[in-house]
Amino acid sequence: MATAALAREVIDSAGRKVEVPDRIERVMAAGPPASVLIYMLAPEKMIGWNLKPREDELPYLAPIVRDLPEIGRLTGRGNTANLETVMNAKPGIILDFGSVNATYVSLADRVENQTRIPYLLIDGRFENTATALRLLGSVLGVEERAQRLAARAEAILNEVAAVARSIPEAQHPRVYLARRPNGLETGNRGSINTEIIERAGGVNVVDAGRDGGGLLNASLEQVIQWNPDTMITTDRNFAEQVATTQAWANVAAVQRHRVFLSPSLPYGWIDAPPSLNRILGLQWLARLFFPDRYPIDIRAETREFYKLFYHVELTEVQIDRLLERGQMT
Repeated sequence: MATAALAREVIDSAGRKVEVPDRIERVMAAGPPASVLIYMLAPEKMIGWNLKPREDELPYLAPIVRDLPEIGRLTGRGNTANLETVMNAKPGIILDFGSVNATYVSLADRVENQTRIPYLLIDGRFENTATALRLLGSVLGVEERAQRLAARAEAILNEVAAVARSIPEAQHPRVYLARRPNGLETGNRGSINTEIIERAGGVNVVDAGRDGGGLLNASLEQVIQWNPDTMITTDRNFAEQVATTQAWANVAAVQRHRVFLSPSLPYGWIDAPPSLNRILGLQWLARLFFPDRYPIDIRAETREFYKLFYHVELTEVQIDRLLERGQMT
């Protein structure tokens, strides 16, 4: 832990009082959502990746981070970073971005107590995006950049919300999120995996009868019964095969040629991970759902978003690659 003379107290999103160094040059992400947040806000302060980027992801990332080592993750399934690794990496702080429930508070407290490294929890909900950026920008000493990103994120969130509110509920698309090659892993209504669909004005057809929820496995019979008129998939194999798979032929989304594959480089536009990468995905979805009411130039928005948030100037070929898979059936 930083000494009192060189530290200041920060209250994180969980209400924890954390002493952080006055100057922070090295930051460790506890998991992928935090990694995206740190990269977008202060890539020069990253000490490594939770999972090293794939070869096809690297051109969509700034050169400064492409060769950083893989250091593992502290949160989620398959956590791979042990505390010795964390201490050897010598981060000034550890950051987690996402849920701030009791499970994550307990993990943060335990890691902080054992390593003596300040551990911040920042709320990753959509509505907290601007607050999260400004809080971390203040902690890392990059307030000006944080303000620019926060202002743009706020503008996108507000304009999409205004469009969704202006359209009668009966005209909102009924949407199913199809994950995995079989398309049968999905997200419950209100989950972190589908909140982007709901915020863009889609009605998630999956309601498992519990609050929030998360990922779940559906049966094809259930999907047919829900009969969504629009499907968003994160899996290329499913997108390419669904139109010619007889079992899916009676689903309205397939019949209407409204199965869309979300862009995914360097991160998914829907989730994977559920971080700031979803802000552009929100625009993409709103344009798909309400093309007459939200007729943005998605190529121009993509170019500007990647320049501002990802620190890269995209070529026309790169934009083509991102958007070529938009409508698959």
